[in-house]
Amino acid sequence: MRLALLFLLLLLTLPARAVPALAAGQPVDAAIVLVTDVSLSITASEYALEKQGYASAIQSPAVVGAIRHGAIGAIALSYVEFAGADQIATVIGWQVIHDQSSAQRFAAKLLAAPRSAEGRTAVGSGIAAATQDLAESGFAATRRIIDVCGDGNSNAGVPLSDARAAALKAGITVNGLAIVHTNPPPWLVPHVAPPGGIVSYYHDYVIGGAGSFVVQVNTDQDFTAAMIHKLILEIASRRPVRL
Repeated sequence: MRLALLFLLLLLTLPARAVPALAAGQPVDAAIVLVTDVSLSITASEYALEKQGYASAIQSPAVVGAIRHGAIGAIALSYVEFAGADQIATVIGWQVIHDQSSAQRFAAKLLAAPRSAEGRTAVGSGIAAATQDLAESGFAATRRIIDVCGDGNSNAGVPLSDARAAALKAGITVNGLAIVHTNPPPWLVPHVAPPGGIVSYYHDYVIGGAGSFVVQVNTDQDFTAAMIHKLILEIASRRPVRL
């Protein structure tokens, strides 16, 4: 009885990210970290759009159907937010999604979580945190993916080139969802519209690895539709016909 109580106390004191290690080796078709920009260039309405878009996409029949038709029929999903170098948060630790109910539970947690920060844009630090999360996940994943969503270039934190190189060396694919501002204020243009545009920036500096791609979404377009498209491509291990 004493040993059982001690074990229970140990479980209760473990950080949330350590729990998946108890199921080490659980097979999944893909382990995906959703890495989301919450920097100052993301307004409150855009943040709400991101969150609702993720939640709607994850529990959509199309995405759940793609998950269930995988070789294993399950994926592992976690959600990380990034702003400045010291504003990186794993908001939702690893969850296994295998049916509509598990997808709805993840979506509910996502919608209930408050915004973790506002600040600069440490894309590299977000990727580095996701790489660590994948290394510690404990899942036997056929594919490991970091899914970066943002609207601006990296201007803080771990150098983006170093973070991407480390992820690729670990065999991780980094994909992107680039949010294009159609009419940004002048002071924001250098950040959200770097030379060549934010989509080209994500192509050149953010994504990498086998089959990597960028999906573009404009601030006045349907974020949910873009996210559904992106998740299905990742779950099915495909890339878009046109980038």
